[in-house]
Amino acid sequence: MKFGAHVSAAGSLWNAPVNAAAIGCETFQFFSRAPQGGIPSPITDEVAGKFRSACAEHGFDECWIHAPYIINFASAEERIRDGSIKIIRQELERGSALGVRGVMFHPGSAKDVSPEKALDLVAEGLKLVLDGYRGDCRPLIEISAGAGRVIGSSFEEVAEILKQLDDERVGVCFDTAHAFASGYDLRDAAAVKATFDAFDRAIGLERLALSHCNDSKVELGARKDRHEGLGAGHIGLSGFQALLAEPRLKNLSWIVETPPESQASDVKKLGQLRAAF
Repeated sequence: MKFGAHVSAAGSLWNAPVNAAAIGCETFQFFSRAPQGGIPSPITDEVAGKFRSACAEHGFDECWIHAPYIINFASAEERIRDGSIKIIRQELERGSALGVRGVMFHPGSAKDVSPEKALDLVAEGLKLVLDGYRGDCRPLIEISAGAGRVIGSSFEEVAEILKQLDDERVGVCFDTAHAFASGYDLRDAAAVKATFDAFDRAIGLERLALSHCNDSKVELGARKDRHEGLGAGHIGLSGFQALLAEPRLKNLSWIVETPPESQASDVKKLGQLRAAF
């Protein structure tokens, strides 16, 4: 079980492990390109070497990339779908060059198509992403908060995409705030057990590769994506204590995506909760 945060890679990608070490991270997440898309800086052998060296210097043996927010595999516009396929494939290749464990992404929104068609489009897009891909970096579908017609707010939606893909390389990134906003309770041990029982039935815990670790500004089932510092939201520290104590999650890594000013204290809180076991 490792704890970390989403950190800045501004200036150069190898600044990400430096910034992560500065706030006490054991793992970390970063953007390898601008979060709103655009043409990324190339990852040359020199860039990859400096990134890997910085990770080794600061003791990181795993890290993760978050894809840009513009991804929408379910768009009615072919241009947007094609762009999403291209970006995720690029991010997987970039991650493989850097030695990154996985790339998590939001599948998109079904606002222009039926829910059933949206799931089909996501699966079709991911099949194209993975066609001919030989890298080590793993694609991870992130659980969403369920705002509007965003895809992936239920375990059953994610399970349907995975079923259509039939590709073991594709994993899942849980997000505590997103799941809570989508109606999955995490406030105590009984709730955590029930939620991950449901996850296991629908998706299978073997698919769970990573979790974002965020408290929620909104109440259970509010269907809004609003992150809060650990213990300051509606999940509460008792919920995170229950999550860390859940035996089926003992090997999971946790990434804090709270405001930058609270990240160091949130990572420290997780360490304190772990030390209490």
